[in-house]
Amino acid sequence: MNREELKKIIPHRRPMLLIDETTLIEENKAIGKYFVKGDEWFLQGHFPGNPVVPGVILCEMMAQAGCVLIMEKIKGSTPYFTGIDKVRFKNKVQPGDTLDIECSIIRAKPPFYFAQGKGYVDGTLCVTGEFSFALVK
Repeated sequence: MNREELKKIIPHRRPMLLIDETTLIEENKAIGKYFVKGDEWFLQGHFPGNPVVPGVILCEMMAQAGCVLIMEKIKGSTPYFTGIDKVRFKNKVQPGDTLDIECSIIRAKPPFYFAQGKGYVDGTLCVTGEFSFALVK
């Protein structure tokens, strides 16, 4: 799915649509990609002369990639973060990088969904974490 297809699933729009493409690999696994261009709003001032994608943005990218896993349930609802847990930042993500995201749902108790995600650049683990969100009509 490209950005236009993602807009049909999640309510995010520029500048908060933070995923460029996703692929549903299997029922419980999605792969997402974000191409860090270098002119993003979140890199302005983080950090001058050494731009690094902020950790909170990496978490949002993982969550947006994970929404593809419940796309049929999202219709008519808005996914809201309800928790972020066990997040670890292993390596930085910078302009010119492609962040590859793996995401899976680990538990569901509708309207709450619990997921885990991992983000890689060139096969090197950069971020891991678990998050939960609720679908609110």
